[in-house]
Amino acid sequence: MRALQQRSFFFNRFAKQIILTMLLLSGPNMGGNEWKYVKDCLDTGWVSSVGAYVDQFEKMSAEFAGTKYAVATSSGTTALHICLVMMGVNEKDYVITPNITFIATCNSIKYTGADPILIDADPGTWQMDLGLLENFLMEETELRDNNCYYKKDGRRIPVVMPVHVLGNMCDMDRLMALAKQYHLTVIEDSTEALGSYYKGKHAGSFGLMGTFSYNGNKIITTGGGGMIVTDDEALAKKAKHLTTQAKSDPFEYIHDEIGYNYRLVNVAAAMGVAQMEQLPAFLKRKQEIIAFYKKELEGVADIGFQEVNADVQPNWWLPTIMTGKQKTVLTILNDHKMQSRPFWMPMNQLRMFKDNIFYNKDNRSDYVYHRCLSIPCSTNITDEELKAVAYKIKEAF
Repeated sequence: MRALQQRSFFFNRFAKQIILTMLLLSGPNMGGNEWKYVKDCLDTGWVSSVGAYVDQFEKMSAEFAGTKYAVATSSGTTALHICLVMMGVNEKDYVITPNITFIATCNSIKYTGADPILIDADPGTWQMDLGLLENFLMEETELRDNNCYYKKDGRRIPVVMPVHVLGNMCDMDRLMALAKQYHLTVIEDSTEALGSYYKGKHAGSFGLMGTFSYNGNKIITTGGGGMIVTDDEALAKKAKHLTTQAKSDPFEYIHDEIGYNYRLVNVAAAMGVAQMEQLPAFLKRKQEIIAFYKKELEGVADIGFQEVNADVQPNWWLPTIMTGKQKTVLTILNDHKMQSRPFWMPMNQLRMFKDNIFYNKDNRSDYVYHRCLSIPCSTNITDEELKAVAYKIKEAF
């Protein structure tokens, strides 16, 4: 116990030194049982991809998301990849996804050999524009043998992958109706949306499968790590099989198909269990943070915030503002060691995806990209630090 207390003391001291050096954009909050559970893994030797904490983390994740099953993976990216593999997506296919997203979305598609079809952003919510999606499906695709095909080259489109950008969500009723009409499987990239809801239903629970990420900047973290959630028992078993190298015999090294080393390790899952215990408090703090920023900054010059539809309850993972003085604000904040970042570069502007199909209206993605920046919002940020950030932002105007 003494050793554990000493380690906690030095960890907290180190964390405070980092914060004094730089106010992190969205840093980890390790205020619970992380040390205790990780120490249990070390003491018992259960540190790899098998252990009680992996099972417990999966159970807690499924219960929180409102799904029957959850399968832990090494990252949100590998979770997306396995979902696509299980759907039989291959190099002859397309997958529809938003043009504004973190690159892991499109990378997971390319891992299968398929190509993304990029749909432009809604200018207010910054989610995939469902009006454009509907127009694309009506004008550019055709149905044959209960499959959707791109008219111009005859390639199949088996999957639509919505991304709940920054924890916000689009009109999921409309999306699911479009998917049903055009025979598209929905795989939700809800890696940013742990704790987000549409009409009271949790992100990731609408499609056939959903995914979460536990990277160091997410609301909860395991350092890395991800999760697949689903109500389909067969898919859950398949995902667990594929992520453990498709080993089919408990003793002999017999593997019955191409598998992947994508399983989350027990020591990381131990952190996840401790973080899940604190998740309600983290979500509450995120609500307080966005409320503060809106109170202080709405109406200041041209500053705007992400629009949220009435049916959506977002987790406000990364509070993000929109302004024509994006670069000025970024410079001021980062010069004062308040870590802030621009939005992700739209996928169609990256070298790897510039030749992909980009269905757009006035290239709204570029407009959003050049005006948005995410501002400090760690769940352990103090009220005084929030005031300091808001003050510095106002200085830009």
